[in-house]
Amino acid sequence: MADRGLAICRNDPEWSYKFRVMKAQAMLWQGQARDSLDLTRDDVPPKLASDVVAIERDLVRGMADFYVQNLVESERELAHAEQSASAYHPELLGQVAQAKGTAAAFRDNFTEALQQFQRALEIAQRQKQEFWAATAQGSLGLTYMRMHRYDEAIDWYTQAMDHFQQLQNQTSVSKVTGNLGWSFYEMGDYERALDLFSRAEEMSGKLGLLRDQQVWLVNLGLIHFSLGEFAQSETYYRRSLDIARKLDNKVAVATSLNDLAQLAIEQGHLDSAEEYNQAALDLRDFASRSSSLNSLFCKGLISSAQKNYSDAEKIFEDVIHDSQDDLGLRWNAEAALGVAYIGRQKYALAAHQFRHAMETVDASRATLRHEENRLSYLNTAVEFYNHYIDFLISEGHIEEALAVAEHSRARTLAEGLGIKPASLESKSTGATETARRQNAVILEYWLKPVHSYLWAITPKKVSLFMLPGGSEIDSAVQAYRKALVGPRDPSESVNATGQQLYQMLVAPASKLIPANSRVVIIPDGSLYGLNFETLLVPAPKLHYWIDDVTISNANSMVMLRSSVSDSRQFAKASLLLIGNPVSVSSDFPPLPQANSEIHEVAAHFANDRETVIDGANATPVSYINGDPSNFSYIHFVAHGTASRLRPLDSAVILSPQGGSYKLYAREIVEKPLRANLVTISACYGSGSRSYSGEGLVGLSWAFLRAGARNVVSALWEANDASTPKLMDSMYTGIGNGDNPAAALHKAKLALLHSDSVYRRPFYWAPFQLYTGSGRITQPTLKAASLSASAVRPPAGRAH
Repeated sequence: MADRGLAICRNDPEWSYKFRVMKAQAMLWQGQARDSLDLTRDDVPPKLASDVVAIERDLVRGMADFYVQNLVESERELAHAEQSASAYHPELLGQVAQAKGTAAAFRDNFTEALQQFQRALEIAQRQKQEFWAATAQGSLGLTYMRMHRYDEAIDWYTQAMDHFQQLQNQTSVSKVTGNLGWSFYEMGDYERALDLFSRAEEMSGKLGLLRDQQVWLVNLGLIHFSLGEFAQSETYYRRSLDIARKLDNKVAVATSLNDLAQLAIEQGHLDSAEEYNQAALDLRDFASRSSSLNSLFCKGLISSAQKNYSDAEKIFEDVIHDSQDDLGLRWNAEAALGVAYIGRQKYALAAHQFRHAMETVDASRATLRHEENRLSYLNTAVEFYNHYIDFLISEGHIEEALAVAEHSRARTLAEGLGIKPASLESKSTGATETARRQNAVILEYWLKPVHSYLWAITPKKVSLFMLPGGSEIDSAVQAYRKALVGPRDPSESVNATGQQLYQMLVAPASKLIPANSRVVIIPDGSLYGLNFETLLVPAPKLHYWIDDVTISNANSMVMLRSSVSDSRQFAKASLLLIGNPVSVSSDFPPLPQANSEIHEVAAHFANDRETVIDGANATPVSYINGDPSNFSYIHFVAHGTASRLRPLDSAVILSPQGGSYKLYAREIVEKPLRANLVTISACYGSGSRSYSGEGLVGLSWAFLRAGARNVVSALWEANDASTPKLMDSMYTGIGNGDNPAAALHKAKLALLHSDSVYRRPFYWAPFQLYTGSGRITQPTLKAASLSASAVRPPAGRAH
């Protein structure tokens, strides 16, 4: 449109100049800073000296000069824009503040940036300039993101995104989408970050936003690098470097070179790494402080890889000293310094440095205010934990290594329940005492790329076993899960993968596991999605491991150590039973056996100790507005969903009320429980997304976080015909005095050893028992009741 205006008004100096400024603005948004400067090089025509276009020209040139690092000119032009706006057009002062804030943010002058953006927001809101108000909100998000305060960044970005979508401004939507991606990346939520970056890169490419596209390509490369997908990572890095050079953006060129250097280091291509890193260092006069520190950090990594440990030590010490509030860079440098100390056999210093790094990781994670954002954070520190655990094991400190592993486990879950993480101050983890209290053998796993670890903990000792690498285990787990839900019984087909997994994961510690004992599994990585009961034991004849042991699962030993036993009698137990909802769509059809399951479960409880909510009354509100903390047993009979991108959006599908029919995991967390057992008789109740240390996060995690002592939920699709039989049998066992783990075990064995099709693991194996602490401040137990409008009278139980 600017070009059309220029063609029409080429003989009119004033209007021609206005259209050139408009074109320069458009090109600046596309990242073409030098072209913007060329278009606006001429002075403003005298007749336009007090016109809006004179201020807009100063703003364009001020930001363009900033992007090409002509900082003196940039500061002068922005100051002149502010002076002119004050004199002639005060309505533009918000845009001046926006530009000055942007420059301050990228100079890492965050105090000034926040002041300018707040000023820009206030002016825009006062003048009802919706676009500029949303822009200021997005810029506040950017500033908090650069300050590594990702929670606050996400809050501001979310507000900006809502406004930009209402305005249908796709350019700004693409920018906010990508910046949200970076915030989630920094918190270790790589799946959500990958989704956001991919969308932002696609949008910016279509819109011609080259500068933005270059940034999102870098970030896509970073995620693939973090996932060990180096070929994809290099492709993105090189595309990013090409665009940065095309734009003559030296800051972006330095960033891309830094990333290529780190990739080359990881692949062992040290000559290439030195070449890339030196090229980045040559641009340090143009690069940001953060980019310069990253180049220095790369130089230290190269020196360490070349075994020049003395040089590496000095470099890492400088990075640590200068990193200030960049806690992510600091703990990476502290961990790298620890590795350098190991190279020089300074083991005491290495241990000290690793401890420092862990404290910095904790400090960085503590800056996140929202619980959901803390779930993924330790994904960013997995490599460091691997180094630390390897070091301790090499020194023979088996229990200290276990303490480090435990320190990463179930942090968010434990904090929400008021439980302190594993202490690093003591060499003893209290592991054997926990095994004694649980009357169990505890198997705790730690998966690593090259090799993995298993701590087997009995009431008498802690033993360590070396296992195959994580990728080998992952492949076997994925293959066996497909077999378990397939048409054939793995034991009858003598499934080799099921036997292989037993040999890899259990056989090394089998002598420590007596027959008919209780085993608690604390898994890691892909093992969260594996039911260990289904592993095939070869001798004396091929059978499932469930025939030998009673298995339950836990998120950490700290949770086990804090668990509260339930001493109440089953006869006095109270039940909240919700299910058989009205179908809301073809995606969630009626469950033919739901009514039967409700009858059978209810029959195990006294009429005056149960509350049954079914049919149209079985709504999310009936649970949320009720008082589920009054019940010792809670049972859902419904469909379930598991969200990978946002696990706390996993939900129980209930009857609609006011347009809402999903009981979300995030809502479940908000309702404190004291239940001895919550049973989610639904598909995928365990969740489909696991986080390093935290485990599977979904409905089961939410009920544990709310305070349930035990949760039974499904790893995959639950069968509508076999599930009522399983649940009826489980509650029969509980009524006979069995604890939930033993009762579920017996119920599964009854199906396994039947003559029906239900003997296949597909029918009995999806359900697992997860043990929590139950440690949460609870109200005094009252008579079991919910709001009258949502409750069926127990007498007669007409469903």
